[in-house]
Amino acid sequence: MQVYHFTEQPYFPAWNNHQGSLRVNLPNAAMDPKVAGDLFHRYYDEWKLADELGFNIMVNEHHQTATCMSSTVIVGLSVLARETKNARILVLGYPIGHRPDPLRCAEELATIDVVSRGRLDMGFIKGVPYEFPASNQNPVGVMDRFWESHDFILKAMTHQGEPFNWEGEHFHYRHVNIWPRPVQAPHPPVWTTTGSTTQAKLLGGKGYVMATLGSGYATRPLQDAYRAGYEAKWKRPAPPDRFAYLGLVATAATETEARRRGELIAGYLRSSAIVHVPFRNPPGFLSADDNAKMLRGMTPPRSFTKDGRVISMHSGSVQDLIDAGILFCGTPDQVYQQIVDFTEYCGGMGNLLMMGHAGFLNHEDTVSNLTIFAKEVMPRLKAYKQPEPQSVAA
Repeated sequence: MQVYHFTEQPYFPAWNNHQGSLRVNLPNAAMDPKVAGDLFHRYYDEWKLADELGFNIMVNEHHQTATCMSSTVIVGLSVLARETKNARILVLGYPIGHRPDPLRCAEELATIDVVSRGRLDMGFIKGVPYEFPASNQNPVGVMDRFWESHDFILKAMTHQGEPFNWEGEHFHYRHVNIWPRPVQAPHPPVWTTTGSTTQAKLLGGKGYVMATLGSGYATRPLQDAYRAGYEAKWKRPAPPDRFAYLGLVATAATETEARRRGELIAGYLRSSAIVHVPFRNPPGFLSADDNAKMLRGMTPPRSFTKDGRVISMHSGSVQDLIDAGILFCGTPDQVYQQIVDFTEYCGGMGNLLMMGHAGFLNHEDTVSNLTIFAKEVMPRLKAYKQPEPQSVAA
């Protein structure tokens, strides 16, 4: 199993004075640029440590929010491509349906792959509903823009002949010829996320790495849908390295200390969805059918434990989050066993996206969390034998 360390680079000093919204419309007067600079340097120091400890690295971006200061992920990718030596660098994600210029996206990502000497993983995403006010895009048709941008970026990265032109529905270029082209051939690996079984089956047909974010014990149906799409296209079972899962992780020498850290990390879940109501579901973001189901109160709960107990990931206790597979928390032995149990439930999972920092966890606790995990959990996860793909094939 590969392990990626992830943090959203939050500006948590503003979290206790938000007046009802941490995203989109929280005035930036609530932020001190000097404090923000100190936090950025801290987070990059922790990623450098993660590289030295044997982790891979995951970065993302959100806009106009105190929950994530990474508003242009290419900056973080650029720093990490130069400052790290061994880690694969995953961007998950890159909201290409919002971007006005996929040619520039292709150029930026290809350059990161060259500077990092072929360590980039490209995670393309739709983005959460709060991103639309910042990008000024129309939510209607965003996935059409996404897929055309995706097709263009891959063609721009793989084309090595004469310059070509592109006349699509959303994008038009007279002359495409990116310099430099990426190191990895035909292009860096493609990842994406989904919470839809329909989309999961489509992704299986493409063979991309599918990540689910905090879906806990609702993950298996998504992976089974992916397996069905993969096997239909590739005529073999999907291997575990096609699956990734994002979970929060808190470990320490004692269970008491680990749960203290777990409580601090859970502050991320309790803060990330604090946003003014009008930004939560812009018209067109969800389908008409999905909106009708919401109005009828037919939306199924997102988070529940292995035995079917519904919990709220925004207000649940540390024990609730552990039971739901959202937080892996305890001594190294306990964390290892929780991750293995979850992987067995999934039928295999080759990539753990570990939120080793989140919420109010301070630098010293984060360093300890990463170090203990690297020394006492990660070696066992790398040696862990995944379930045979044939035994869980669709």
